Amino acid sequence: MTVDKMSISLRPEIGEAARAAADRAGEGLSAWVAEAVAARLRAEALDAFLDEWQDTHGRITPEEITRAEIELGYRTADQAP
Repeated sequence: MTVDKMSISLRPEIGEAARAAADRAGEGLSAWVAEAVAARLRAEALDAFLDEWQDTHGRITPEEITRAEIELGYRTADQAP
């Protein structure tokens, strides 16, 4: 597997927290940071997709969000507003 080796700088408290989180996850710091970066990239891609979708189809309604949360298992129907 090839990697893009790079150096990053973090504030000391962020570096300590990242090392502790990687330890808790049983991962090396590089793997933990790589997953964090990948998660951020996925979130940005989702934001871009939703912006484009809403430009075409209109704003997503609160009812649609509730239905999606139920279908995805984030809430049950009896928890719906």
